[in-house]
Amino acid sequence: MELQEITELSGRLKRLYTAAVYDILDELNLPNQCLNLEIKPLDRTTVIAGPAYTVAAGPEMRPRDELPSHPKLDDFGVFRHIYPGAVVVVAAAGESQSGIWGELMSNASRARGATGIVIDGGIRDGRLLREIEDWAVFCRYLSPIESLLRSRIRDVEVPIAMSGSLSSQVRVDPGDWIFGDVDGVIVIPKDVVLDVVAKAEENERIESLTRAEVRAGVPVSEVYKKYGRL
Repeated sequence: MELQEITELSGRLKRLYTAAVYDILDELNLPNQCLNLEIKPLDRTTVIAGPAYTVAAGPEMRPRDELPSHPKLDDFGVFRHIYPGAVVVVAAAGESQSGIWGELMSNASRARGATGIVIDGGIRDGRLLREIEDWAVFCRYLSPIESLLRSRIRDVEVPIAMSGSLSSQVRVDPGDWIFGDVDGVIVIPKDVVLDVVAKAEENERIESLTRAEVRAGVPVSEVYKKYGRL
């Protein structure tokens, strides 16, 4: 997608909410797209939406000089491939102590045009992260512990496995759409994202009418009979 398309679609998603979008995925027989519910926004008001820039990471005790060269990662290549509008999505492979990503890495990603990070693991520098303008953070936990000699990035822009809620794993391919708010984070396969958003918008239109009538005191049974949603 071009940047304008990413920006427009991101805006449409952010006007929705994850529950409305999840309902559509459920109807399309894609129920296992919700990430583990322990992955939460650093700020409860945060909403994130964008194509996934995938990062595969995992436990690693070897020092840097013992690690093999990687053409995509050498010379801080993890940042070189980030593109405007992307959401950095990090699979930590169960590492549960250190902060794999932090404030400086977030600033470097933001400078490349990324809009936020979703990590199935830990992040650090929480207070400083809150100061980054237009930067969304979703993580399992905060930690002051340095990742060096504990975890490392192994590859970027490859399919990754994030822990799920209804399934043990949720596959995220590069370019799949990520949408998260206070309820949780869902993965929308890139080949159905336009259809999912359009259907969610129509459901939201109907729910807005339903909400207005319920608030006005119309009996719930009448509202449900009229709109078929509650």
